Order: sequence, then structure tokens, then C-alpha cells
Amino acid sequence: MTSPRMIHRRLIAGLGLAALLALAGCGEKKTVTPVAKDTIVFSILSTESAQNMESYWKPILADMEASTGMKVKPFFSSNYSSLIVAMGAKQTDVGWFSNQSGLEAVRRSGGEVFARTFDPSGTDGYKSVIIVPADSKLTVEGLLKCDRTLNFGIGDKKSTSGTLAPMTYLFIPANKKPETCFKAVLSASHDANLFAVANHKLDASTNNTTALKLNAFKGSAQASKVKVIWESPTLPEDPIVWRKDLDPVIKEKLRQFFLTYGQGDTPAAAQQRKNLERLSMGGFKPADDTHLLVVREMEALENVGLAREAGDPAKLAAAEKVLAGIKAERVAAEGKAGLAAPVN
Repeated sequence: MTSPRMIHRRLIAGLGLAALLALAGCGEKKTVTPVAKDTIVFSILSTESAQNMESYWKPILADMEASTGMKVKPFFSSNYSSLIVAMGAKQTDVGWFSNQSGLEAVRRSGGEVFARTFDPSGTDGYKSVIIVPADSKLTVEGLLKCDRTLNFGIGDKKSTSGTLAPMTYLFIPANKKPETCFKAVLSASHDANLFAVANHKLDASTNNTTALKLNAFKGSAQASKVKVIWESPTLPEDPIVWRKDLDPVIKEKLRQFFLTYGQGDTPAAAQQRKNLERLSMGGFKPADDTHLLVVREMEALENVGLAREAGDPAKLAAAEKVLAGIKAERVAAEGKAGLAAPVN
């Protein structure tokens, strides 16, 4: 004889099985084919006002739409971190980064370098500089007196030429820190710092050769009102980074667009080169994450200097080990297309 408890258990089991079957049926009914993505969100570092950058990029983005057959939506920001966060949150698909911010996008946001810019002059790279007003008598030696009498401009903390390069090649080797050297240290974009120095609002500031060249190209007067008192070794050109998890079909469309843009002898290619010239670009070359080895080495050099300054043997040994590993990677990767010259 079947007990009431056994009947109850069978009833529960039967109801559970029925519920599972019902859920399975619902799941089957709700399964749909994913809608194809029809929009690319392209992030752009606003080295100037977003309005100016939009006017420079508008014809290029229109050509990208025509080439890929997809809508292209720009995402402008003058803040490096917001570009990195946006890619990590999948709010953007591909973007034009500085080397330092591009490295962070690869490390933290699932990014991957697939192309990089080159200069229309044929010079493969640019330099970080320190500028002062044209009539200033300030020298590098005067700058490094660190008597807290000067107002100094620096870039975003993730800016290669605005912060990393001057720290790596100037301040750390001299055992100096901007925050203890100057009366005030103000962080801003290259464009804002250039205006501030040209108008004697800052005694000196970091900048780069591309920003100065663009200012002169546009017919603005600021570049003629400053002079360079220090420059870094040549730095690699900017990377173009996409999300690793982007649809391979979309990746190939983007790759074809960037690597063919401005190439050839057609009237269309000539116009494309004019579009790029406004951004001091000659076009794009294929690249991969080895493009970032130079900035990784700069970062490691900075860490070695900081550990040495701190007098911490353990930190110094660890930092030197990291630096040696990156140098070994660079040596192994030398000769690959798109890799910039080694850091001295």
C-alpha cells in the first residue's frame, strides 16, 4: 500500500518535472537570433575642444561609414581614463589612443592594438617637449633648480608625452619631483597648456611636437609665442585599439578601412590625405600589442628610478627584473612591422 507521504513525494516530483518541461518550452519559444550590430562607436581623444576635433574627424568618420557599411558614432573625451573605462564597459568598439592610455586599454579594458598612425612628413614618431614663453630666459637648468617659484603645466597622468616621457627622461634622472619643484603644478590638455604658456599664465609646460605643428598648421599664433627648451627621445606614433571581443567580421571591415585609407593615387585618396593632414597624420600602418613595448619600457624605467629614489633594495630589484624582461621582449620583437625604435 502506498503511504500518503510517498504519494506526496510523487506529486511534488511530478509537478517539478512539469515545471521544468514548461520552462524548457518557454525557453525554446524565446530563443531568437541575435540582431546584427549596425553601429561602430569610435572613441577620440580630444586634444583640443570637442567641437574642433569633431570637425577634423567628421569627413574621416563619414568615409568609415561608407567603407564599412555601418553607422559610425563618435565618442569624444579629453579625459584619458574615460576612454579606457568606456571601452571596458563596451560603450565603445574602437578608438584613437595615446600610447600610455592605449596600454591601459589593453591591460584593463580588453583592448588590442591593430593599427597605428604615421606622420605625413615621413618622420616615424614624435617628441615630448617642455615649452616656455618665447621671450623667457628660463632654461632646463633653471627649471630643475626646484626653488618653488615657477608655475608648471603637465599633462593627464596617462599622457605619454605630457607626463610619462618628461618624468622618465628628465625629472626622475635628475632626482626631482614636479610637485616639490614648483609653486603650482596644473594638469591640462596640450592645447590648454600651450595657450597658457603663450599667454604667460604658466612659466613652463610639457607638450609635444605634433601639438605644436598642428597649432602652426591651423594658422593659430600660439606656437609662435613659445619656444622649446627640452625634448625627449623619439616616441612611437599613436595606436588604434579595438576590443578583442569585437565581431571578427567587423574587425576585418575596420582593418580594411584603416590600412587602405589615404593610400593610392586616386582623387579620393588625395582627399583622404587632406582629411588626415588636419590631424597631422599621414595614414595608418598595421601594428599589434608589441607597438606598446616602448611605452612599457618607459614605464619600467620610471619605476626603477622611483625605487632607486626611495632607497628600497627589494623594490629596486623587482623593478629592474621587470625592466630586463621588457627589454628582452623588445629585442625578440625587433624587426616586426610597426615597432618603434628602442628607447635609449
